[in-house]
Amino acid sequence: MPSAPKSLPPRLRARLARCKQELLGIEIALQGSVTERWMPCGKQGCRCQGEPPQLHGPYYQWTAKLDGKTKTLRLQPEEVEDFRAWIGQGQRLDEWVREWRRLSLEAIEHSRGSSDR
Repeated sequence: MPSAPKSLPPRLRARLARCKQELLGIEIALQGSVTERWMPCGKQGCRCQGEPPQLHGPYYQWTAKLDGKTKTLRLQPEEVEDFRAWIGQGQRLDEWVREWRRLSLEAIEHSRGSSDR
């Protein structure tokens, strides 16, 4: 695997090292969202069929698009905060990868001696 150019300025090398450290701190990273749903049950005479309806819930679910398919998991109320935190980790992972790619391009441009090539 190719390594970084040898002649990187210390500032750039430090920023790349910081990105690596931040990435190492991630254990679980998810995409998607957590939603809260209130739903009717369909039983005749139930409060959810009244006027106004008093729906059942809340029910929580995590939904994400993975490999072109929608994946949904029903969550227990005690799982909601963990899933939200993991989604936050996934968003930070995406940001760090974008930053790493930007820094990588900057490193390559620096090693080539120009930012216009």
